Amino acid sequence: MSHILTTCTFCGVGCGIYLETDQQRITGVYPSLSHPANAGRLCLRGWNVHEVASSPHRLRRPLLRRKRPQELEPVSWEEAFQFIAQRIRELIRQYGSEACAFFAAPRCSNEEAYLLQKLARSIIGTNHVDHGTGVYANHALPVLLEMLGVPASTAAIRDLQQTEVILVDHVDLGSQLPTIGGWVIRSHLRGARLIVVDWRRHRIAEQADYFLQIRPGTDVWLYGAMAKVLLDRGWIDREFLLNHCDRAKEFLQSLQSYDLVRVSRICDVDPELIQEAALAYGRAQKGVIMFSTGGVARQPDSIRALINLALVRRNIGRPGAGILALAEHNNLQGVCDMGVCPNLLPGYVPVESAEGRERLKALWGTEPPSRPGLGAQECFAGTGDSPIRAVWLMRYDPILTATFCDARAALQRMDLVVVQDLFWTRAMEYADVILPLAAFGEEEGTFTSTERRIQRVRQAIPPPEGILPGWQQLVKAAQAFGVEWPYQRPADVMEEIRKAVPFYSGADYENLDQEYGRQWPCTIQRRLGTPRLFADRREKVRFRLAPLTRPPIPDDPGPEFPFRLLFGQAHYYWHQNTLIQNSETLRREYRVLLLDYPEGFVELNPEDAKALGIRDGESIRLVSPNQSAVTTARVTNEVRQGTIFVPFFLKEVEETFWRNGTLGLGNVSQPVFVRVEKGGA
Repeated sequence: MSHILTTCTFCGVGCGIYLETDQQRITGVYPSLSHPANAGRLCLRGWNVHEVASSPHRLRRPLLRRKRPQELEPVSWEEAFQFIAQRIRELIRQYGSEACAFFAAPRCSNEEAYLLQKLARSIIGTNHVDHGTGVYANHALPVLLEMLGVPASTAAIRDLQQTEVILVDHVDLGSQLPTIGGWVIRSHLRGARLIVVDWRRHRIAEQADYFLQIRPGTDVWLYGAMAKVLLDRGWIDREFLLNHCDRAKEFLQSLQSYDLVRVSRICDVDPELIQEAALAYGRAQKGVIMFSTGGVARQPDSIRALINLALVRRNIGRPGAGILALAEHNNLQGVCDMGVCPNLLPGYVPVESAEGRERLKALWGTEPPSRPGLGAQECFAGTGDSPIRAVWLMRYDPILTATFCDARAALQRMDLVVVQDLFWTRAMEYADVILPLAAFGEEEGTFTSTERRIQRVRQAIPPPEGILPGWQQLVKAAQAFGVEWPYQRPADVMEEIRKAVPFYSGADYENLDQEYGRQWPCTIQRRLGTPRLFADRREKVRFRLAPLTRPPIPDDPGPEFPFRLLFGQAHYYWHQNTLIQNSETLRREYRVLLLDYPEGFVELNPEDAKALGIRDGESIRLVSPNQSAVTTARVTNEVRQGTIFVPFFLKEVEETFWRNGTLGLGNVSQPVFVRVEKGGA
């Protein structure tokens, strides 16, 4: 029996774990006691991640559908890649290079993501490259880049040990990122004040000193009012703002319109509670703000308002202070670093940058295109307007995750669909080529966690006979197009990444083997990495404040349709995750709630349920002015009165009211209002 140190790849925390192996089989997992992200702790997913590799439902051979509607049939790797190359060449001749789109999900390693975008840009000639989470209206990384100059967390997870106040914004840490949730609770027990802002009540909110359960769409109002309280008390670091932040005067002037009493009515939160939370944040010398980068229904201004709050107290670059932009997807940070974005090259260089394209031309021998590409939202819109005729999906199922798109219709009209994954997915119903991948523990690579930590993922056992690692499949795909890539192992790919992404220049595998990886920037001059951004006061850094315009006040429901629908990720959305479905323990645990609600559910506040005479588990009908849908009521105090929470996995309700209703992508200022009727007949 052997024990291999590696990195858990279920979520963005990047916990250190050991895999136990016995006779070419992974038999167990236990946590690293000294890893800085988890310090000997693991969540349910981490404890059982090893079960995925031994699932009997693994795909074992490449499958090919020569012509629709023929059945898929097993073929050799060479035949599969030759078919792909031939079909893509035909489509390029007919429609041009921009008829092809490539998606590397945040479950891909850095090496896989880098090679897939390189295939798209240097061989096919398109910037239609995305990581798929763009369909979640993810505005976080561009806003961080705009205001801080760095699209990532500024702090480390361990800063939670030293902080004096924590603001948790719209993320259910107990469900989504339990290890970080544990850090927050332990910090709170040591004396740090805890402020939670959310539409829904969850386990961390139950522990908060100040829980602000605001009305949807009022985030900017709330954070503007909190900043105004700090301004009135003289607790804003004016000198820092004026000397180190652009647009400081405009920002300070914009706060004058955020009257606390008026904002409390808009947010539907007691004004004293808002003031107390603001004062608790302002009194602390060190504060950490954390929010989810996967927020589904929020606008960029709400994130700008949060970052403003960090800057006004100078909670940047100091021990125990900073911003934690939490990536729930295990390698969202890494795939973005690798340039899996339609408008950004590796290292966050705009595709229009001639200098950036020249640097890549020196590496690739071919200059990438300069025209920004389309993202997942445009590619999977499901309309005939999209120019995309072929898609390559690596560890990505848009039917499951493309919440705001009719991805099924989009895939049906494609001329070529290539899918790389471990198990059968819904997208494979429309696939022309299916390429089986190696599982966690069967291949080498690197992942970058939510705290910018670049870490090794090590091979514990070889993949099943005949299965190629993902990076090697992409090398063979390039070969089918007549391009010989010189990579013999994943470390060779990282050598090129170091040249393509300047802040990875010191991240060779030998360096990453030290001290559980390195936090970027990890450069040749700074090989130990950078645990905390902006800590070096000698660096001349300018930030950018965002003056707060007064956003629209969300509409109130009328008497005929008195409930507002909220759409989002419930704790049990994990039950649809492909990896969890193929782990016996996780599949059982994450379906517990669905034993009571086998057809799914929407959540209703107990007071609203009592007024309507609705019992938990009862069938109900949701009725809007134009649509209706039958579902089951889950009565819980996790939701506000006057709202109904619809988990995204409840596709029938989501499709009825989101896609066909008035609610736009991530637009909570145009909500859907419904009434609730008893019975589903």
